Amino acid sequence: MRILVTGGAGFLGSHLCQALLTRGHHVICLDNFYTGSTHNIEPFRNDPNFELIEHDVTMPIDLPVDGIFNLACPASPIHYQRHPVQTLKTSVFGTINLLELAHRHGARILQASTSEVYGDPDISPQGESYWGNVNPVGIRSCYDEGKRAAETAIFDFHRQYGVDIRVARIFNTYGTRMAINDGRVVSNFIVQALKGEPLTIYGDGSQTRSFCYVDDLIRGLIALFETDDITGPINIGNPQPITMLELAEEIRVLTKSTSKITFLPLPSDDPKQRMPDTTLASEKLQWSPMVERTEGLSKTVEYFKNMLQTI
Repeated sequence: MRILVTGGAGFLGSHLCQALLTRGHHVICLDNFYTGSTHNIEPFRNDPNFELIEHDVTMPIDLPVDGIFNLACPASPIHYQRHPVQTLKTSVFGTINLLELAHRHGARILQASTSEVYGDPDISPQGESYWGNVNPVGIRSCYDEGKRAAETAIFDFHRQYGVDIRVARIFNTYGTRMAINDGRVVSNFIVQALKGEPLTIYGDGSQTRSFCYVDDLIRGLIALFETDDITGPINIGNPQPITMLELAEEIRVLTKSTSKITFLPLPSDDPKQRMPDTTLASEKLQWSPMVERTEGLSKTVEYFKNMLQTI
């Protein structure tokens, strides 16, 4: 298949491109390099089945493709809050442009949605039937509501035009190729620990997240894309929760760091809990995460060690 991966030079996108190439597909990586990096695609840059296009999805593009994975959107608060209007445009205009492309060429499209559509949830774990508790006017709204609007567009194109859709709600993911300045908790803690800097926890550290290693996440996305007679949304994530304080301690042990822990005020609208109900993924996709957190964190620590040595 000719498969377009938008955001293909990013953390998740580059792993997805590599996995699709391994499966024998021709992969077109499209990225505007706001958060993506050529470093991420170096391992397969010279593969004859790989093609790179620098482009912003908010502008229409026409390519003959059989499948589309839409991962184009900054996912870290530090990045999307820097350019909130562009983030909203990317989620809404970008998704509509790709839906029109899918409609034009009869391509299947998978939308990388997010657990942030659940907002600061009133229930735990969060199942796909939960409509969420989202602030529409907060500092995270450009991302949260942008992704919710993108899901609306996806399903409307499916209902009105018969576009073949898949929607994956991605929960916290970590692993190799995360950016050092990513601003998310795993990369923050690891880089701070390796540098001997204080590990910064927002709030009292009691808030929970559930972390999925990138290899497991990519398996889930491909399984959803390849499964017929399903649209989603489907939660893809690891249902094992951990508090931020526990995560900081785990990373201090893995890095053998003597870094102290410091506490800062909790940012506005930061969710107090995040844990996926993955029943549907298990039943419909026969998918479940396989990489234990200690194993995944160890691989990620080694990656950042090597990265810091090159700076």
